[in-house]
Amino acid sequence: MKSLFAALYGPVFWAGFIGAATWLVAYRQHAFWVLPPLLLLALLTSFLAERYLPYDGTWNHAHGDGWRDSLHALVNEALYLLGLAAFPLLAGHMALGDFWPGAWPFWGQLLLAILIADCGITVVHYLSHRYYFLWKLHAVHHSVRRLYGFNGWMKHPLHLLLEAAGGMLPLLLLGIPESVMAVLAFAVAIQLLLQHANVDMRMGPLRQIFAWAPLHRFHHMKYGTAGDVNFGLFFTCWDRLLGTRFDAPAYRMTGDDLGIGSRPDYPVAYGAQLLEPFRAEEGVRAPELPAGLKSALNRAA
Repeated sequence: MKSLFAALYGPVFWAGFIGAATWLVAYRQHAFWVLPPLLLLALLTSFLAERYLPYDGTWNHAHGDGWRDSLHALVNEALYLLGLAAFPLLAGHMALGDFWPGAWPFWGQLLLAILIADCGITVVHYLSHRYYFLWKLHAVHHSVRRLYGFNGWMKHPLHLLLEAAGGMLPLLLLGIPESVMAVLAFAVAIQLLLQHANVDMRMGPLRQIFAWAPLHRFHHMKYGTAGDVNFGLFFTCWDRLLGTRFDAPAYRMTGDDLGIGSRPDYPVAYGAQLLEPFRAEEGVRAPELPAGLKSALNRAA
């Protein structure tokens, strides 16, 4: 039974919740405020799945980070809701024209929006590992010492806004409808839950397509630049184009592999994390790669 759950969890969670949001908004014509309760149901589902089939049982226990992660999630999801509330004003002033393929079926419009947003968010993410100040904002997310669905929403608010601009600005310029944008924002939240899920999922051939937790965990490696891989939010195609896709299915990640190796003293408290990007930092040398990861990286090079 658990092997079947491991194989089906990712695709059923992804298609089930995004499909439900599409049905409620596009076909049942519900107001967008139906989406936050649906997201809470997704969060509860993720929480239960992580208890039923954890990738690492210790990651289900708070490491002094539970309240901090809750604050990050509340603030960042509130920013998403504010963005949706401001959408009519933004769209009215930013759209360059009626370029959006509004005659397409809703699911086709949503898939196009996901592809465009995924490309933009991935570019911002990639640049955040290349430019110092962007990295300092992004480092808040990389400071985690365990991975579970909820801390997919753990980002510095300024970096969240930068990623949102990279993903959403092209869509606003193209004249995306408000309903498609609302379901897209919901889909991003669902994807972040899957990317960081502490579920021992088995992706099979989907590992070549979707950037879910079995691939994204390697992005959180603490070994210097070894974690400069698997930048994509939704799909792996962008990392193939960037030459940054990495996979080592035989290697079992642990909490000892996570964090920022050069900053073992990175602050844990929410307020301190908001201020940390604006402070001078004193790092140490990042630890060496374990042999299992080193050989996998050498093969990928």
